[in-house]
Amino acid sequence: MALRDRTSPAVFAIGTFTLWLLLSQTAIFAAWSCPAGEPSCQSLFIVHNSWHAAIVLGKNEIPPAVLPEIADFPAAEYIEFSWGDKDYFPDPHSGVLAAIKAALWSTGSVIHLVGLSGSVEQSYRGAEIIELRLSLGASNRLLETLAQTFARAQANGRAPAAPGLFPNSRFYPATPKFSLLRTCNTWVAEILESAGIPVSPRMVITAGNLASQLAPLGLRSR
Repeated sequence: MALRDRTSPAVFAIGTFTLWLLLSQTAIFAAWSCPAGEPSCQSLFIVHNSWHAAIVLGKNEIPPAVLPEIADFPAAEYIEFSWGDKDYFPDPHSGVLAAIKAALWSTGSVIHLVGLSGSVEQSYRGAEIIELRLSLGASNRLLETLAQTFARAQANGRAPAAPGLFPNSRFYPATPKFSLLRTCNTWVAEILESAGIPVSPRMVITAGNLASQLAPLGLRSR
């Protein structure tokens, strides 16, 4: 007598779901990552110290029509993007009460741009740097999401600039809401996720949380 297939529907369903998940993750990786040597690859750098992470992009890879604010940095080779509470971020030494207010009762946010010259490694001595190589499609999605962070009076206009933390930097009004559970590092993870990079913003509060998720995906240097 022939043996009957004793595989239960539940086991079959679990196996099918697992296979689908593996194939989906492979497709996601292929969608955002760029093979070595591919001329259309775009480099993205995540830089962080013990508490704060930022995104760094080559200025020549940023279309002015998408991010017109880069016109404020005519001599820059790279642009750093970071985000935070509109009161605390411009004055990070304002004290504990200001930090608590930002975490619990933020009234708005800002995005900070810094124009950099020279290599990324030279600009961030002592910081950890993770480089990701993006496909053109992933890079375009990331830039569109970055553009949506700016609070602009007109869709095609430039957001108003205010002096930044450094000589070649500016603050711009931003749209997301800052909170204890949505920090500067969470925002970076959200931007990366929009490009298809497999990170989970809900699991990111600190720069260390973000770095641990990115470590298997990119090249690390100091």
